[in-house]
Amino acid sequence: MQDKTDRFDLGAAKVCVIMNRGSGRKKHRELAEILEERLAPACGQYQLRQSSKGSDLPRLARQVAGEDFDLVIAAGGDGTQSAVAGALAGTDVVMGVLPGGTFNYFARDLGVGETIEDALDTILDARAEPVDLGDANGLIFLNNVSFGAYPQILKTREGIYRRWGRSRLAAYWSVLVALRRLRRPMQLVARVDGEARRYTSALVFVARSAYQLDSFGLEGADEIRRGRFAVLIAKARQPLPLIRSAIRLAFGHSAKDDDFDLIVTDELQIETPKRRQLVAHDGEKTVLNSPFRLKVRHGALRVLLPADGTSKTAPVES
Repeated sequence: MQDKTDRFDLGAAKVCVIMNRGSGRKKHRELAEILEERLAPACGQYQLRQSSKGSDLPRLARQVAGEDFDLVIAAGGDGTQSAVAGALAGTDVVMGVLPGGTFNYFARDLGVGETIEDALDTILDARAEPVDLGDANGLIFLNNVSFGAYPQILKTREGIYRRWGRSRLAAYWSVLVALRRLRRPMQLVARVDGEARRYTSALVFVARSAYQLDSFGLEGADEIRRGRFAVLIAKARQPLPLIRSAIRLAFGHSAKDDDFDLIVTDELQIETPKRRQLVAHDGEKTVLNSPFRLKVRHGALRVLLPADGTSKTAPVES
């Protein structure tokens, strides 16, 4: 068996790339050509599997995970990365990351590169290392899971994307539009180490991405790097204060004491009076049942990282 610190032997590996062609056919045709030119010749065996729409990705990823591949590469944004990671978690199959989304927090956290070219360089000269994953009632997430305002933001964002196209500006605008529509905060209980803490809040954000917290100017990134969650519970209960917080986040001026209560842990339970809740996870939406049992699954997935240990991700500017 290959030692985890050795270079990954791509030339002896059976490799599958998973891609969602429904999110931009021209772009994905171009990517398929790049992969055929640069990646395929370096692999022992190479296949490309494409889904027609994003909702098919989890099923396709589970199917590929059971087909005796040595390496499965997710080509796409954080939603695609999360679907593939969820299928591979707890298996011996190694995962590769080719970022293709708006924010690409998972790729940035790993340091594999923010462009297809840099990420391909990583895959072509990589080592396989274990990484931690988030788990919410059995649902795997890579960057964050949230309750309250953020799932509504995603619903709003989908409509704005359909009308104006995908961009960072459209993503930030969707935050402000969605927050204006919110009226009622949540009543919730967070249980950590046997202690029950009660909150009234419009947003609970459970973070697993250190890069994302750094980019937002929030505390907790170092704790995430130590294998824990940073649980951010908004002190604001109404839309206007939340909008102010969102604007401060956009400019990196938010601070824990001003906007959020912070809980640091690798396991907790969140209870809400409403049993079925729409939750957001890695840019996707799912309905889960309360109570929400969240835990860090330490070393649950092996991922290809740069063989020399040097990050290909630019640091967050302060």
